Amino acid sequence: MHNILRRLDLNLLVTLDILLSEQNVTRAARVLNLTQPTVSLQLGRLRQVLNDPLLLPGPRGMSATARAQALRGPLRQALAALEDALTPATPFDPLQADHTWRVAASDYAATALIWPSLASLRHQAPGTRLAMISKLPGNLAAELENDRLDLALHIRDEASPRLRQRSLIHERYVLATRFDHPLRASSMSLERFCDLEHAVMSPDGGGFSGSTDLALAARGLSRRVVLSVSNFNSLISALAHSDLIAVVPERLVRHQPRLHVQEPPLPIPGFEMLMLWPERLHRDPAHAWLRELIAASLRTHYESSQPGGQAIE
Repeated sequence: MHNILRRLDLNLLVTLDILLSEQNVTRAARVLNLTQPTVSLQLGRLRQVLNDPLLLPGPRGMSATARAQALRGPLRQALAALEDALTPATPFDPLQADHTWRVAASDYAATALIWPSLASLRHQAPGTRLAMISKLPGNLAAELENDRLDLALHIRDEASPRLRQRSLIHERYVLATRFDHPLRASSMSLERFCDLEHAVMSPDGGGFSGSTDLALAARGLSRRVVLSVSNFNSLISALAHSDLIAVVPERLVRHQPRLHVQEPPLPIPGFEMLMLWPERLHRDPAHAWLRELIAASLRTHYESSQPGGQAIE
């Protein structure tokens, strides 16, 4: 099959489609806006490549051979499919859309990046659905490239260079305790910080260290981590029901009425969150609309909630 395709060009296939429809070289030339000798030459080339006369003279013009009759339907379908593929995409209409978006995001990313856009998504595209995948796959790029995911939200440090990306936020860490914690009103010295009991979030489960421990170790210090949970929602609940303290991303606890938030007693490097997607979806109008909706919603949400905060890129 591939040998035949290399010996044909698209113009010959278009000519064949019209010839099989008109079964007359002169009429086919008129439809194709070509001269009759040109169409006759193209028919000769088609006969040579396909090794079949295709159209034979008859009492009422020309009649298709059995091979030509067998080609007519599949050829028409193939040309129609090719035309659809090459036709510029129509503008995306969110009100008429029925997409199911598949987004991979941790519970932090869902809380900080997706929930601010959820109301706008439901209002502007009410016929769509959102499937949140909380466990980021080990090979995120492959999942996106193989059509198992549409979008992922992840930190820059772990973003695959194979994926398209857009920076959404730069996050910083704060110290959180329950709202009526006995140490809420007191200044938190670094020594006191290390002596208190800490909770951490370990996405893989069972870990007892993180960015805070690296910052402390650089000063020759360590802290007492007594609780490890697998998601931030559990961490917030643990803080609200105990005297534990935790260093957490600011956007996760900014509006938590059960928690008190203050600066940690030492600087802890934050992180940058990206929106990631595969090349196959980069120019898709629906996907581009979703990406812009998320970015615009974040700008509106965070600029209004904290005017002095860091702008979203």
